[in-house]
Amino acid sequence: MTNQNSSDASPPWGSTVKLVIGFTVVGIIGAFLVRFKNLIGPLLLVFILSYLLHPLAKRLSEKTRLSWRMSVNIIFIILIIILLTSATAIGLVVIQQLQSLINAINDIVGNLPQAVMDLSTQEIHIGNYVFNFSSYFNTNNIETVLQKLLEIIQPMLGRAGGILSSMASSTATSIGWTFFIAIISYFLLADLGDIPDVSRSFNIPGYDKDFKRLWHELLRIWNAFLRGQFVLFVFTAVIYAILMGLLGVKYVLAIAIIAGLARFIPYAGAWITWIIIALVSLFQSGNYFGLENWQFMLVVLGVGFIVDTIFDNFIAPRILGKSLGVNPALVLLAAIIGANLIGLIGVLLAAPVLATLKLFGQYITRKMLDMPPFPEPEQEIEPLRYPWVVWGEKFWSWIIQKARLIIKKGDSQK
Repeated sequence: MTNQNSSDASPPWGSTVKLVIGFTVVGIIGAFLVRFKNLIGPLLLVFILSYLLHPLAKRLSEKTRLSWRMSVNIIFIILIIILLTSATAIGLVVIQQLQSLINAINDIVGNLPQAVMDLSTQEIHIGNYVFNFSSYFNTNNIETVLQKLLEIIQPMLGRAGGILSSMASSTATSIGWTFFIAIISYFLLADLGDIPDVSRSFNIPGYDKDFKRLWHELLRIWNAFLRGQFVLFVFTAVIYAILMGLLGVKYVLAIAIIAGLARFIPYAGAWITWIIIALVSLFQSGNYFGLENWQFMLVVLGVGFIVDTIFDNFIAPRILGKSLGVNPALVLLAAIIGANLIGLIGVLLAAPVLATLKLFGQYITRKMLDMPPFPEPEQEIEPLRYPWVVWGEKFWSWIIQKARLIIKKGDSQK
């Protein structure tokens, strides 16, 4: 094979050309994002859904020895059946409950000043003790403070109610977007196979190790968050639905969804859930236990507090593994910014996006200061194992062990 003539070789780009090309590419990407802003959320959901379903397809293909495409077909057929059944029944019920919950809280908040003033004149008897709240309230100032709070809270509730109303009135559109996300995810996952190692696709002289390390750190961040947070959302929603349903709290499905979504928001998430269940339980008419409203509210709040404490201290660390390494206060700020940019998806992805920005920011800063870009040794990516898979494997091992003992016992008796 003859060497290429030096006169035919592609000339290198100068620094000015590189700068112009770089700014042009960034400008095109920015213009695309601004022009098609409404597509950002659905496209992110496409990648998230493909990422979440990838280990299921891989496991099915390995266990059944089916082809990759056939495994993906089976998973998406089941997914579409679930979507068809839930979109017409559970989905509408949840939206209606969320709407009713927002309206109920709006009414409660509107009547809150009068309720507090009525409470200040009441006496509560606990055993031999009598509590008179009039000594704790300054009636001259409390109404002014509550009115100021209402001016802040009511517009937020009105906006949330408007969003839910549009969701309920545009059910066909929502279902269309859902199936669009499912179809694009199917084609993406069907042609993907094993997730490729992007770090091997780029060969930048002198920066191979840096690029490989950045890629592995990104995988660690997004793997820990997406799959781990999805499991936490499902667990929290199911536990809240069961416990609040047993206690007889109204709007149980809506509260369960809100409690699951609240896991994505540090600090404020748990408080939002507690405030909602406190208001609903305090002002709902009657309960299964015949308790007074304030007593029932304390019981419900206690259950919610215990559930969130168990999740924060025992379940979440086991599922999420090591922290993303970002300040929860900054995650809360990023969630507010994300909500204004792309809505609910921005809230859900605030933590991993912030961790990604921190990773690249640290790399750029340390390189500019001529410091080692990665001060800490590389951590291995720990594969996330869903709890139900672990429980299933343990249960299957227990069955096998018992079967062997029975067989062994039967052989010894012969």
